[in-house]
Amino acid sequence: MSSKSRAISGVVIFVVLMGAAWMLVSGRTKAALVVYCAHDAVFAEQLVSQFMAQTGMSVEATYDSEVAKSLGLVQRLEREQGNPVCGVFWNNEPLGTMSLAAKGVFEPYESPEATNRPAAFRDPENRWTGFGVRYRVWIVNTGKMAATREAVEERMNSGDLSRVAIAEPLYGTTLTHWSLLWNRLGADELQKWHRSLKERGCHFVKGNGAVRDLVAAGTCDLGMTDTDDFFGALDARAPVAMLPIRVQEQTIAIPNTVSIVKGARHPQAAQAFVDFLLSASSDLALAKSGSRQAPVHTGVAASELPPEMAEMHDWAKEAADLSGLTISRDECLAWLQKEFAP
Repeated sequence: MSSKSRAISGVVIFVVLMGAAWMLVSGRTKAALVVYCAHDAVFAEQLVSQFMAQTGMSVEATYDSEVAKSLGLVQRLEREQGNPVCGVFWNNEPLGTMSLAAKGVFEPYESPEATNRPAAFRDPENRWTGFGVRYRVWIVNTGKMAATREAVEERMNSGDLSRVAIAEPLYGTTLTHWSLLWNRLGADELQKWHRSLKERGCHFVKGNGAVRDLVAAGTCDLGMTDTDDFFGALDARAPVAMLPIRVQEQTIAIPNTVSIVKGARHPQAAQAFVDFLLSASSDLALAKSGSRQAPVHTGVAASELPPEMAEMHDWAKEAADLSGLTISRDECLAWLQKEFAP
């Protein structure tokens, strides 16, 4: 065989093999329920595996990555609208989900489990349902100040905030927090308060993890973060305590959300997966994982939670309703981007 013939034969074999591989992957995808998941894979994979073992249904999960957070799964679902690949979207925050719901990406579905949680964690039109939450909290270095509501209020009302840290509210849960304040207080009051924080020396840092580390190390006495970051410091045996952040006496709960994508290939499997995620057992599994997602299912008793989470059990009943914040979020973010521009 000539060298030319061998080359042609090699190309043909390569094309055939690639075609076979594509057909294999395509066949698996068509047979499996595709789930897009923004929750950390290390914790989510346990529940996905459990669902498959219990039901015998096949699931292919695609996870978000830190690198792609600016684009993320929300943007991917927008691009795929009308020709969906994904059947179920498991998001780790509500505002992106609400934005997609408003654009008609989701198929309404009222799970039998949906009513087993406060109304704040259910879309009135059944396009998404919330479960396993993180809360916005004050993280306090107990070697530097008292971990009481009175002490926090005294510090935040003082003229010197040079030992207080907050994540830049340009993304994530801090943006959700600021969006809620924008909605409740109004744009003028939020802007005035935000600028006052900066004028009094508050440190705006890159993310809730940075806040946690500053307070845990004693570089700052007080900060705003999320419960999962707080528990990271507690697990590392830092001298920290937490208090819930409240807006008009309501807690700020950031739930995971689950939705069925309109046009999903396997609607029955999608409904079964949603029911599974919204069950009391799944909520409890997330609570006992390293991420300490707090359950909102009414079937989970406080006595079933890890001891360090017991105080969080009733916070869900006091949670602010985050629905209707998409416009506030867009307006607040546009202002913040100018405020933090170089």
